[in-house]
Amino acid sequence: MGIMTRFKDIMAANVNALFDKAEDPEKMIDQYLRNLESDFAKVKAETASVMAEEKSAKRKLDECDEEIAKMSEYARKAVAAGNDDDARQFLTKKSELTQKREALAKDYELSQANAEKMRQMHDKLENDISEMKSRRDMLKAKVKVAETQKKINEMGAGLESAGNNAAAFDRMEEKVNKMLDEADAVGELNKSASGNDIEDLASKYDSAETGSGVDDELAALKAEMGL
Repeated sequence: MGIMTRFKDIMAANVNALFDKAEDPEKMIDQYLRNLESDFAKVKAETASVMAEEKSAKRKLDECDEEIAKMSEYARKAVAAGNDDDARQFLTKKSELTQKREALAKDYELSQANAEKMRQMHDKLENDISEMKSRRDMLKAKVKVAETQKKINEMGAGLESAGNNAAAFDRMEEKVNKMLDEADAVGELNKSASGNDIEDLASKYDSAETGSGVDDELAALKAEMGL
């Protein structure tokens, strides 16, 4: 049966392996999902056809059983009526139908097995598609989270760079403050030196005034002593 060979790989499909091998999981899943949905439509149509064959085979088998039962009943009635020739004809027909039934039973058994395989394939594909849709949604959500995390990391790196610049700015400010402090210190020293000069100059005159008073007092003492 061609359809069984056609979809053999679908029955053996491993969704987890597909996720592991996909270089771009999101696109790969979308494409594989489209392929599965296309295959599923074919499998669904073929499954319906095989199930119809199964029902047809079952109906033919049931009809044959009914005919066999009728021939048996007619043969009994013919015997009861004393018509052995009629009974033989009914039994002959029953024998033919019994042989036909064997062939119909084999056809039904085969169609039943094919229908079961197709139903299994149909159900597996349906489950795979449902699983992949769910996992596709989770995958896309993870991709968005990863993209957001990447942006956050990039922003974090930018903030770290800004922090480094701020630290460098702080060091420069400290250096400028040190230069200002040194300049202030020099100014203080210069101011102190200028103040000392004035004081020294003033003391010169203070000393001169003090020396003049001593001389005057010495002269007055000598005059008093008649010297």
